[in-house]
Order: sequence, then C-alpha cells, then structure tokens
Amino acid sequence: MLNNLDLSVSLDKEIYKVQIEDLMKQLSKLQQSCWEQKLPIVVVLEGWAAAGKGSLVKKIINYIDPRGFLVYPILQPSAHEESYPFLWRFWQKIPPAGLMSIFYHSWYIRVLEDRLLKKLPNGEVPLVMADINAFERQLRDQGVVIAKFWIHLSQKELKKRIKEYAEDELESWRVRPEDWQQAKKYDEYSQLAQEMITSTSTGVAPWILVEGDCQRWARVKVLSQLVATMVQVLDRARVTQVSLARLPNQERLLPGEPDFLAKVDLNLKLDNEEYKTRLREAQVELRKLQRRIYDSNLPVLVIFEGWDAAGKGGAIKRLTDTLDPRSYQVHAFAAPTEEEKKYHYLWRFWRELPAKGTIGIFDRTWYGRVLVERIEGFANEIEWRQAYQEINEFEDQLVHAGYILVKFWLHISKEEQLKRFQEREQNPYKQYKLTAEDWRNREQWDVYDVAVNQMVARTSTASAPWTLVPGNDKYYARVKVLETVISAVKSRLKENS
Repeated sequence: MLNNLDLSVSLDKEIYKVQIEDLMKQLSKLQQSCWEQKLPIVVVLEGWAAAGKGSLVKKIINYIDPRGFLVYPILQPSAHEESYPFLWRFWQKIPPAGLMSIFYHSWYIRVLEDRLLKKLPNGEVPLVMADINAFERQLRDQGVVIAKFWIHLSQKELKKRIKEYAEDELESWRVRPEDWQQAKKYDEYSQLAQEMITSTSTGVAPWILVEGDCQRWARVKVLSQLVATMVQVLDRARVTQVSLARLPNQERLLPGEPDFLAKVDLNLKLDNEEYKTRLREAQVELRKLQRRIYDSNLPVLVIFEGWDAAGKGGAIKRLTDTLDPRSYQVHAFAAPTEEEKKYHYLWRFWRELPAKGTIGIFDRTWYGRVLVERIEGFANEIEWRQAYQEINEFEDQLVHAGYILVKFWLHISKEEQLKRFQEREQNPYKQYKLTAEDWRNREQWDVYDVAVNQMVARTSTASAPWTLVPGNDKYYARVKVLETVISAVKSRLKENS
C-alpha cells in the first residue's frame, strides 16, 4: 500500500498558489456551515517526522475562525496521563458540537512510536487496534466528522529533512530522538504504519494516504480531501435531518427474554446485631485493602444503578465511611448539562475516571443511555440500541487497562418503593430527596423493568458482570455491596501476586 505511492509527484508553484487559495476559501465557508449544523470535526495528521504536518496546521488555521478550533500536539503521555487508559487523554480533547480538533499526532502514537520503541508488547497490538476502531466508530455514530491523513516520505527525503531541521538554529529544538529512530529504522517503522493503516482504515474512518516528498502537493491533497470530507458529511446531515418515529415503550418482556429481576430474592435480611458485626468487619477490611490498592497502583471503579429510593446513597455512605478520603472520589451524575450535551454521551464519564491506585464511585452512570434516555425519548431507538455495544466496549477498555470494575443494580419491590416514598414525604430531613420526577418514573415501573432486564442481558459480560443486590432490607444491601467490592479487590490482588 505505502510502497505503491508515487512519491515523485509534484506541483508547480504557481498552480499551487491558485489551488491553495481556493481551498482555503472553501474551508472557511465549510467551517461556518459545520458550526451552524453543530457538526464536530476531528482532523488526524499522522506521518513521518518532518513530513510537514506543522506547516500544514499553520496553513489551515490561518484561514479559519480561531474561535472554532483547537490544535493538540500529541507526544508521549505524562506520568499523570499514564494513570488512566491510553484513550483517556484523547476523550478530554474531542471537540464539542460545531468545533474542530486538529491532532498533530494522535492516539496512533500507541501503535507507532510505542511499538517502535518496544513500549507496547506485540500481543496487545490487536486489542489496541480494536479499541481505536471502537473509539472512532463511537465518535462517528455521534455525528463527529473524522478525517485521517498519513503523510508518507521516502527514506531519502526523511533523512534530508531531519538533518536540515537539526542544523537550523530555529528549528533544531523540534527534532526528537524518536525522529532519528524513524530514520534509522525506516523499513521497520514503515511496516508498523502499514499494519496500522490496514487494521484501522474503516468505513467510518478511512485513512487518506498523502504523497509527501513534495510539500506543495501534500498540502493541496490534504486540504482538498478535508474539504471533500466536510462537504460529504454536510450533505449527508442535510438529507438525514428527519426525526425517527418514536415507538411506544415496551411494557412486557417478550417470550424467551430472561427476567433477571424476578429471580432476585427480596426476602433476604440481616438482623441488627449481625448487620453491625458484618458491616464493621467489612469496613475495616476494605480500609486495609485501600492501602494495598494504592501500593499496587490498581484503579477501582464501583458503579451504582437502581430504582429510585433503592438505597444507593446509604450503600455508598457505608462503603466510604472508613476510607481515606484522599484516595477515593464519589461522583453523582444527574441529567447532562448543556455543555455536556455538546459531546458524546460517554465523554463526561471518561473525564471522571479514577486514576491508578484510587477508588472511584459513580452514583448513576452511562447506563442512563439505555434507561431514562431510552424511556423518555432523549435518545432515539438507533442511539440507545447501539449504546449496548458502546458500553460493552467502554467497559472492556477499562478492564483491559487494569480497572477493577464492580457494577451494582439495587433492586427493591414496587411496594417497598412506595413505602419509602411515603416515609420521605413525612420526614422534613428527607423531603428534598423526593421529586415529582420520582413519582412520574414510578408510574412507568413496568417500562423500566423491561429496560433494566434488557440492560442486564446485553451488558453483563464475563469481564464486567452485574451484581443484582436485593434491597428491600437496607442492612442486607449495604453489607452485600461492601463484601462484593472486597471480594473483587482481593481476587485481583491474588491474581497479581
């Protein structure tokens, strides 16, 4: 593929001037159209060192509104960034609706430089490629325009340019040791690039290969292809701007669909004395494990979903009562803010992931996509159905990155929920917890019951299973949560020992 590129192609200087001026005018107009259509744009510039990516970025930004883009030069991750999954730092940089992110190098550094420098074991390469493909597909499914360019150089041209930069007083600082490694191991790096392009050039995010020995040719090709991509996406957006007919919510499971919630034994209880004893023992043990989590550099993420008034807050309080607050954080997620709505729905959860050695606790999560957003119509049927795959991919990435992921659904009966609602109504200290939305959700109990069962069926995986917690007895539920977290942590520590 790369070997077949004709690197001898060139462009006359006068023709270049005419073409580049026309392309820049088109790009400026298209940026405005993308802003109006609320289409976010991701431009990925990859290629050899000294391939002209920097000068290309300068050329692009000189002609577009500076309020509408951000440029991200990507180098090796910092120590802080290495505390998270490798895609974490890129999720922080995806553009909101209508804006553009230009990546000068990107997530592909993981399968290029890291492989060249032997930082990524060969056995992990297919997994990383799959994670990248899932990441790009998720962005495209959310409406992000993705344009990926590989600027290719001959070995002779590469060495020539690196040498010229190194000898230039104003440019020498840009030449990294990794750049010399590319020149030294040209054939090996070229093969890595070939494998990357083959594995990650997909229908939703294809690679555009650019002959780079002539910089004028390379600039015109990149810009013309970027313009063509934006035109195509804008045309598609205009054609598909029709609302999907909303089907009635499913109120009963279909024959053959498993009813997981019906199998939860809500009669399980603990008496007061047993509760106090087991709670105290579990809290002490978890406090000791917190130190081992820190020493072992393990990230732990505990997530809670459940019925309104199911006891999530009480369970979280008992979970954290004895923990060192410097090494855990609790995040309660409500409806997305106006800012959060401008991004992919997973964006706000990626931002709050716990770092290595710490514990993160999420009260409500990304499962809102297949629960409340599905039922209330905030996500259309295509969006919430594809979310099952997106969620499984996301959780697989966390587990493969070393996370201990524990997922709880706190289950109570409809009668128990009514009892707790009425108690909250009468208690002046708890009235704030009960809202009109809680009563409205209760009226849709059967619809939620179906959605929860389907959620469990589609997202309880070998690497990230659900734990369904009987919650009619708060004592039992709290202890069950603590002991489940302890078991998961001890199991991982045993595996790692």
